[in-house]
Amino acid sequence: MSMTTSNATMSLRKGSKVWIEDRDNAWLAGDVTGFVGKQVQVLTESGRQVLAFAEKLLLRDADVDYGGVDDMTKLAYLNEPGVLDNLKKRYALNEIYTYTGSILIAVNPFTRLPHLYNVHMMEQYKGAPFGELSPHVFAVADASYRAMMGDAKSQSILVSGESGAGKTETTKLIMQYLTYVGGRAASDDRTVEQQVLESNPLLEAFGNARTVRNDNSSRFGKFVEIQFDANGRISGAAIRTYLLERSRVVQITDPERNYHIFYQLCASGRDADTYKLGHPSNFHYLNQSKVYELEGVSSAEEYVKTRRAMDIVGINNDEQEAIFRTLAAILHLGNIEFSPGKEHDSSVVKDDQSNFHLQTAAELFMCDLKLLLAALCTRSIQTREGIIIKALDCDAAVASRDALAKTVYARLFDWLVEKINRSVGQDHNSRMQIGVLDIYGFECFKHNSFEQFCINFANEKLQQHFNEHVFKMEQEEYRKEAITWSYIEFIDNQDVLDLIEKKPIGVVALLDEACMFPKSTHETFANKLFQNLGAHPRLGKAKFSETDFTISHYAGKVNYQTDSFLDKNRDYVVIDHCNLMSSSKCGFIAGLFPALPEESSRSSYKFSSVASRFKQQLQALMDTLSSTEPHYVRCVKPNSVNRPQTFENTSVLHQLRCGGVLEAVRISLAGYPTRRTYHEFVDRFGIIAMEFMDGSYNERAMTEKILQKLELENYQLGKTKVFLRAGQIGVLDSQRAGVLDSAAKRIQLRLRTYIAHKDFTLKRAAAISFQAYCRGHLARMIYAAKREAAAAILIQKCIRGWLLKNAYTQQYTSVLLLQASIRGFITRQRFLYIREHRAATVIQSRWRMFKVRSAFRHRQHDITTIQCLWRRKLAKREFRKLKKEANETGALRLAKSKLEKQLEDLTWRLQLEKKMRGSNDESKSVEIARLQKKVQSLVLELDAAKLATVNECNKNEVLRNQLEMSVKEKSSLEREIVGMADLKNENSYLKSSLSTLEEKNAALQSQLIEAKEDASSNLKKLREVEKTCSQLQQKLKSFEEKLSSLDSENHVLRQKTLSTPVKGNWPSHTKPLLERFSGALTLPFSDRKYETPTPTKSAIANSDSRRSKLTTEKQQENYEILSRCIKENMGFKDGKPVAASVIYKCLLHWHAFESERTAIFDFIIENINSVLKVGDEGVTLPYWLSNASALLCLLQRNFRSNSFLTPISQRSGASTLLNGRVAQGYTPHKYIGLDDGASPMEARYPAILFKQQLTACVEKIFGLIRDNLKKEISPLSNSCIQAPKNQRVHGAKPSRSPNGVPQQASSSQWEKIIEFLDSLMDRLHENHVPSFFIRKLTTQVFSFINISLFNSLLLRRECCTFSNGEYVKSGLAELEKWIANAKEEYAGTSWHELNYIRQAVGFLVIHQKRRKSLEEIRKDLCPVLTVRQIYRISTMYWDDKYGTQSVSNEVVAEMREMLNKDSQNLTSNSFLLDDDLSIPFSTEDISMTIPPIDPTDIEAPAFLSEYPSAQFLLQNPK
Repeated sequence: MSMTTSNATMSLRKGSKVWIEDRDNAWLAGDVTGFVGKQVQVLTESGRQVLAFAEKLLLRDADVDYGGVDDMTKLAYLNEPGVLDNLKKRYALNEIYTYTGSILIAVNPFTRLPHLYNVHMMEQYKGAPFGELSPHVFAVADASYRAMMGDAKSQSILVSGESGAGKTETTKLIMQYLTYVGGRAASDDRTVEQQVLESNPLLEAFGNARTVRNDNSSRFGKFVEIQFDANGRISGAAIRTYLLERSRVVQITDPERNYHIFYQLCASGRDADTYKLGHPSNFHYLNQSKVYELEGVSSAEEYVKTRRAMDIVGINNDEQEAIFRTLAAILHLGNIEFSPGKEHDSSVVKDDQSNFHLQTAAELFMCDLKLLLAALCTRSIQTREGIIIKALDCDAAVASRDALAKTVYARLFDWLVEKINRSVGQDHNSRMQIGVLDIYGFECFKHNSFEQFCINFANEKLQQHFNEHVFKMEQEEYRKEAITWSYIEFIDNQDVLDLIEKKPIGVVALLDEACMFPKSTHETFANKLFQNLGAHPRLGKAKFSETDFTISHYAGKVNYQTDSFLDKNRDYVVIDHCNLMSSSKCGFIAGLFPALPEESSRSSYKFSSVASRFKQQLQALMDTLSSTEPHYVRCVKPNSVNRPQTFENTSVLHQLRCGGVLEAVRISLAGYPTRRTYHEFVDRFGIIAMEFMDGSYNERAMTEKILQKLELENYQLGKTKVFLRAGQIGVLDSQRAGVLDSAAKRIQLRLRTYIAHKDFTLKRAAAISFQAYCRGHLARMIYAAKREAAAAILIQKCIRGWLLKNAYTQQYTSVLLLQASIRGFITRQRFLYIREHRAATVIQSRWRMFKVRSAFRHRQHDITTIQCLWRRKLAKREFRKLKKEANETGALRLAKSKLEKQLEDLTWRLQLEKKMRGSNDESKSVEIARLQKKVQSLVLELDAAKLATVNECNKNEVLRNQLEMSVKEKSSLEREIVGMADLKNENSYLKSSLSTLEEKNAALQSQLIEAKEDASSNLKKLREVEKTCSQLQQKLKSFEEKLSSLDSENHVLRQKTLSTPVKGNWPSHTKPLLERFSGALTLPFSDRKYETPTPTKSAIANSDSRRSKLTTEKQQENYEILSRCIKENMGFKDGKPVAASVIYKCLLHWHAFESERTAIFDFIIENINSVLKVGDEGVTLPYWLSNASALLCLLQRNFRSNSFLTPISQRSGASTLLNGRVAQGYTPHKYIGLDDGASPMEARYPAILFKQQLTACVEKIFGLIRDNLKKEISPLSNSCIQAPKNQRVHGAKPSRSPNGVPQQASSSQWEKIIEFLDSLMDRLHENHVPSFFIRKLTTQVFSFINISLFNSLLLRRECCTFSNGEYVKSGLAELEKWIANAKEEYAGTSWHELNYIRQAVGFLVIHQKRRKSLEEIRKDLCPVLTVRQIYRISTMYWDDKYGTQSVSNEVVAEMREMLNKDSQNLTSNSFLLDDDLSIPFSTEDISMTIPPIDPTDIEAPAFLSEYPSAQFLLQNPK
């Protein structure tokens, strides 16, 4: 770091971006604002001014991207704050994985990210080169698998981190991916991968517990060795465990928990009752902490998962019962309490509650109660004289109880691991393995005991291995680039390892020596430790304790408390405990404690050092790791509260130190920490020496000239990269900043000149404008004065004229008024005279009219009275008639209601018949006939009702006529009664009865209206009944059709079961052709045999031998014809396939479609499949896609839809008709279904099955063509997603010529895709593939291009750039041109299939993204993309051309909030697209879209003339 700081001091200047140390945040970003003496004044981002020495500052990259970099080695300044800031930026964007060279750093997100771990994501990383895609744990797993397969060398993946960092989950993901790529061997029926994955929850239940930092902390180390065979398939697995924390079984601290399995067993319900368990708070080993449940975890559900995992790994029910019996016994054992006994230093069981737990423990252990009590309260000592029984006091009894619990649990855990290994199965013949190490990380707490000492010892060992690997990777990088590296110093921690494990005075050796002496204490151990190792530089003494010691580890100093070191290191095996357990009647428990050797049984205690055993296991692990190629995953816990989106700098920095990441940085700093490709170096620092930017593309020479100009030393030029020493990048950035400053000053100079010139121009224009305004104002004033003078003269003239005109008008008006008054008086006098004369005339006329009218009224009144009397008489007569007719209408209503009831009864009977339809076939036909008769009767009743309605209407019409006649009679009577004077006496009576007659008349009219309404409603109801009857008739017809189809299906099924079909597979090729296809063909009509009662039947029987020989030869010839048609390329005639037409005509002529048993169809399908396997796929597949689809269309269009389902009676009739046609001279040249008006063919079951096989064959050929196209276009699309390096310009001299070299190079990849598409079209057109298939293939190819480009864009950060977006957009424009030229007939919706990549690229190339809101992006720019996809593009985007930024922080925060809600809803919203592998068409689609084919129009090939049986193909159709 010294070189870095010295160079930083030299390159510091005002405005430099730096990092400054901070107590709370570890490091703060700031800008240098000035210099105060030897100190530097820095303005932090929080606005605080700080003074610091230059040596304490570290340079910061001013051009760092918003989303950070995916590989730490790409950082301009590889230092602590740079690494920390990069991780923080990526973590804020949910980018939890980051590379540091080949090391993967995984930050725990504390939230679900399902889109990162689905099967589609694993498919993307499968086989991808390491570092090409975004960092991911799958990439590390894939790299290890590919290295194992490529180098035939075992690999190892080391996963480390502190508790809660996600080591266990990362290990699960690694194993999940290895299971995905490895699977299991084809010959192996064992589900090895499932057992390996299911062993995780099982080991978690028994070996994981809640700690202060993690709810699911592994309290043991685990090394899973997955074994592979030579084909890369998983063949076995083995699991090794290290240092199970045994003390946790009997002692825990709040708020931690014991192992999960105890809580699961207590929540198991019925099983818990069986073992007399209850709530965890009732047991001493569990209630030492008040935490019994984990948030979001159900112990009962976890118990079920544990039992299921046991089933999968092969633990049977008896063993499971014994395991849980043992666990319950341990819990009851912990509740046994002791009190002082009667004798000195003795102990007894305390109370009845303890006795209950003692008895329960004995029952569960299935051992003797007295022996268990003796093993807990006494100790047997073997002497020369014999065995001495020593009583134990209360404390010793408790210690004995806890020792028994720990021993039983430890042996149970070891048995479980061994059982998993046996169940999974180890492949001892495997030479390739991938080991996944999930081990505890470096630990440093407030109180550190023996467990932390062992854990940190293991991490020191692993760190040494890690340093060697990093150093080797550095050497490999230097060797690959061919640079000098011999003087690089290796950083080692061997001195710490010697301090811990070296004999005879290492810490472990001294600890074992102290444990050998019974009277040794932790004070004597500490004194001896300081006496022998006090001078060691890595060992220190604690300030406030005489027994504590401090070791300076690679991650920092750790203070260890030795209080319990000796007790935890002693692993005594109590012989009494072993004898007790081995005497158990439970075979499982007895098997955990095998018989001890004789020499071991002589002592009541057997000492075993935990540290030494752990040291041996660790050395074995290191030997295993040394024999493999390591890969490293460092897990980091971002905060101590286990919350998402919270990043604690100090905690993460400490973990980076503990994980060795900063150690790797230190190793890199010792060599060449800054390495850039020549392209990147010239692109960034080319502005320092613009004179060398001559437009050539020799970037290595440019790099060397730039470095020589700056007079830098100790740099190295590799093959593809330039390597810089620590601090040299700061000098380059300082020079670059100086060039940019001078450029900025020149820009400011020109800008100020421009502003001044613009200001002068504006002022001059303003002065000219002001002068013009003043002159205009003066001119306007002069003009206004002249205008006012002219106006005054005009006003005076007008006033004088107005006064004269007014006087004349007044005189004229007075004269007119006088004249008018005189004339009006004379006129009024005349008018009064005329008015009086008219009034007298009117009075006289009114009087005469009154006298005449009164006489007329008297006569009219008399006539009206006579009329009313006559009308009453007629109305009474009419009323009696209407009353009779009303009675007839009621009868009609009764008939209507009866009809409705009959209709309901019929409906009910129909429903009943539906239910009884399937019970009896004969009763169905009888019932249907009866229903038809009933319907006919109903129809007759309907007709009768219609006739009654018509009669009712006729009667109404008669009534209307009678009323009209009565009106005429009344008028005649009025004329006769005019002269009757004698009726005046009856006038008064008629007046009284007139009102009542009118009321009755109104009542009759209302009744008439009601009768008309009833008649119309009856008509409507009758129409509804008629409609319902028609619907019932239609349903009856459909039921009859379904019934007939069911009958025919039953008949076909009976026929299939009774007959023995000819199988299409031939077991031996030595059989003759006739034996393999016996009965396959039916001869033509001229050679067919019909059982007819003719005299020649005996003659035919006599010639059977000769006829069978002819049949054999003819069948062999037919098969040879079909074989040649299939295997030879017969070409096309007018765009129609010849082979399909010939095969169809042959099958039709041989009547194969009408045969009940035949194997010819299997022969055709198998020959087509064999041709597809042997021939050139580029030619054979399109050729047979045309022929197979044409043959399928012929079958589809000419088969009757359900012809093979016709009833027996219909079939017999058809055969009779066929025989009749033979007798009439039927010729084979007339094809059914091709002539106008011809009916479809009668096809049997084999023919229908052949159509289905042919459909599957067409789908198979289409799928093969599509898959081959995807394989061919996949490398082309992968090369098109990223612009070539020479596409990007250097410095400030871009070549914008459209005909330049870069543009040609960039378009060459897209031109290859265009050429590929053109060749595809040529191949398909040459084989006359229907446009329907071409359209489907083109659409699927473009859909695959869209998926490939889009997924690559989202997985490779170097593709999400502005210039790359322009490059891809130009390529998409080429594809658009091709689609337009191909036309919609062949291209279809191909352009719409590119929606995802089009919108993604369009988003990359738009400017001012920060001004866009999320709603605008989702609705206007990217309506097709999901929020997760937009978020991915936004966070990965960086502008390499103009330096603009991505979307605003508010938009990113809004999208992150939406994604968090989605992840909480457990919806797997992957941002990658899935490839659709389904067949995008059906048989109906093919027959509807492909034009009809007439096989009679196609000439048969010439080779058919060689076969006599094919002569019918050479004849011209009639």
